[in-house]
Amino acid sequence: MNALSHIVETLKHGLVLDVTIEDLQFRAYVVISPPDINLVADFVPREQFEEDSDLHVAAIGSPDEVREQIQDITFNMNPGDAAVFLCGTQQTYSDALEELGQVPADNVS
Repeated sequence: MNALSHIVETLKHGLVLDVTIEDLQFRAYVVISPPDINLVADFVPREQFEEDSDLHVAAIGSPDEVREQIQDITFNMNPGDAAVFLCGTQQTYSDALEELGQVPADNVS
């Protein structure tokens, strides 16, 4: 998967990215977080929920799940959708950012 992305915003525990994978363009919220869907509203703006597009959420517990989880989510996305990746560890977070087209030097914690 060849993803290209740029940072839109820095969050307290993550990043917001605009991501392009082949013909798919979407916004990704990548954060270090427990796998609790109720936390999504803490960092995804209300406008994202009010748009006609879908919001996909995945919890990624370990680095070896990163590629599969991202591929599963993006396979089911339409252009304009958004995705939230709740990463359980710093390493998982770093690997997810890299999988989404960010070089390790750009990672924040």
